[in-house]
Amino acid sequence: MPVLDYEPLVLLPRSAPPKLTPIQEEILALKRERNAVILAHNYQIEAIQQVADYVGDSLGLSYQAQAAQADVILFCGVHFMAETAKIVNPARTVLLPDIDAGCSLSDSCPDDRLAAYKAANPNVYVVAYINCSAGVKALSDVIVTSGNAVKIVNQIPADKDILFVPDQNLGQWVSQQTGRKMRLWPGSCYAHVMFTTQAVEKVRAKFPNAPVVAHPECTQAVRDLADEVCSTELMVKFAKETPATEIIVVTESGMLHRLRKEVPHKTFIAGPTDSCACNDCRFMKMNTIEKVRDALKNLSPVIDVPEAIRTAALVPIQRMLDWSKR
Repeated sequence: MPVLDYEPLVLLPRSAPPKLTPIQEEILALKRERNAVILAHNYQIEAIQQVADYVGDSLGLSYQAQAAQADVILFCGVHFMAETAKIVNPARTVLLPDIDAGCSLSDSCPDDRLAAYKAANPNVYVVAYINCSAGVKALSDVIVTSGNAVKIVNQIPADKDILFVPDQNLGQWVSQQTGRKMRLWPGSCYAHVMFTTQAVEKVRAKFPNAPVVAHPECTQAVRDLADEVCSTELMVKFAKETPATEIIVVTESGMLHRLRKEVPHKTFIAGPTDSCACNDCRFMKMNTIEKVRDALKNLSPVIDVPEAIRTAALVPIQRMLDWSKR
């Protein structure tokens, strides 16, 4: 497929934070009334990030969810993320603005298929990327995020036969970084595999002095082109520390909002695909500012996890949280 001729999406340095809209003010009032905390993933739209108490990646959000003392956790992300919040903090009411905000990567590894695989391979040690359902987490030995996967895998005993689920691209990258051979589940994030070498090379030609930072869920061909491969949280660190004033960011476009807020003196260029100047996850974008308001107003949709699954899933999640601090 030829790369289309379009102008890259460029977010210039921000001069001043935008004024809150009436609906955002309403959300903040409802948050106080409901004694709620708003957690938002880096891929959420800017209007949601602006009203969140915490914006971050899956690891940071997991810590925040576990530590939350509010009565209500409004999780602005996708379904498996809200499930994780309920798993680590069951006493709280957990809300998801759009109950249908799922994840193609999570869907690629149903828990019944993983259970069948484990039955046929009883000695396998399951390392599950956090982008999976509560049922898959309950069948796993340890959970990882893109930010801590290398650190976690390095702590697994060498005699363990590892199965990495569900993202084969992240698993391949972790295997390369750690030197551990792993079986890889054939799953991928549809949004990240849309990035191609041709598209990245084209935007790099327009900005020859801009380093490319890419998420490890991208294909190896794209990762090999990048100057830095890392999680979304580490993208912020990279942006702050690199002397470059222009940076090409190859991940979901919502990340640009946080980068622009925390590194306001630099210019960020969205990594393009073959068909558009940036890349949105359709599931992340199902959450809207209106749905955030309605969720707080109606205390719905509520996320529940069956207790047997929750307690089983908590074990590998807690193992991840503990090992991440080592």
